[in-house]
Amino acid sequence: MGFFSFIQEIAMDLGTANTIIISDDKIVVDEPSVVALDRRTDKMIAVGGKAKMMYEKEHPGIRTIRPLRDGVIADFTACEQMMRGLIKMVHSSSRLFSPSLRMVIGVPSGSTEVELRAVRDSAEHADGRDVYLIFEPMAAAIGIGLDVEAPEGNMIVDIGGGTTEIAVISLGGIVANTSIKVAGDDLTSDIQEYMSRQHNVRVSERMAERIKINVGSALTDLGEEGPEDYVVRGPNRITALPMEVPVCYQEIAHCLDKTIARIETAVLNALESTPPELYADIVTHGIYLTGGGALLRGLDKRLTDKINIPFIVAEDPLHCVAKGAGIALKNVDRFSFLMR
Repeated sequence: MGFFSFIQEIAMDLGTANTIIISDDKIVVDEPSVVALDRRTDKMIAVGGKAKMMYEKEHPGIRTIRPLRDGVIADFTACEQMMRGLIKMVHSSSRLFSPSLRMVIGVPSGSTEVELRAVRDSAEHADGRDVYLIFEPMAAAIGIGLDVEAPEGNMIVDIGGGTTEIAVISLGGIVANTSIKVAGDDLTSDIQEYMSRQHNVRVSERMAERIKINVGSALTDLGEEGPEDYVVRGPNRITALPMEVPVCYQEIAHCLDKTIARIETAVLNALESTPPELYADIVTHGIYLTGGGALLRGLDKRLTDKINIPFIVAEDPLHCVAKGAGIALKNVDRFSFLMR
């Protein structure tokens, strides 16, 4: 009977842009949070990278969906199917059955009870037997290697695809917390809007993402570290004739300025509500940047200059939440901040 009651343990960072799964201390899945469904039958055609390749290219018989928006589940059925598809990538193809799952899933710290229930229900429908939830800034802090149970303050700014999570952590709890629905997706849409307004060229979400990766910057002066111009190809917004537009990082820095300023304000708001003793610890230790947004060129320097506290980009910022969830998975009996 023991053979048939096999339980597999996995940790998941269920993100707006990417979903990462850790099993046996290894990253086994790192895929875009996209699923492709047949419009007639609602059956899954592809998930992750294969579905992302179809995104914005599909014919009317296929719909590609990003089930999470602003860090929360926007399409419950699609999210469940996506989770099932990604979890199947973890299972050995030689197995005759799917094991029961013990899961720890990272969720935004500003999630409502309804949103937490939606994540838990999706996980349970995808064969999760024991499902624990952990707030993403807490998971990120653990993933960085911080002692979250120590009597000292640490501040995390986790900039994901849909939300920016800002939290001050001490004694195994979140003392001050700000969660805003301003993050990587907003930077991408800023670029789309700018290219349309400034250069009269229509660019897709995927092209705007490529622009952000190649020439995205938070500063207009990166010195010798500045990337070369990136050539954007697309249709003229008015004539539909093809265009080639070279884009430099300085103009992208200008177009992203307002969104980055909103993140700065959110960090300042979190610092305002931080007790003085913990504030002093944060000034000493610095503030840690995690998530995909932490990779934006010059962001750490801009925030450091604005707030006068050192900002440190975590090592491997994209995987901090997943790694932290993986460590929490091994300590479910010890960590009281895990939610069931």
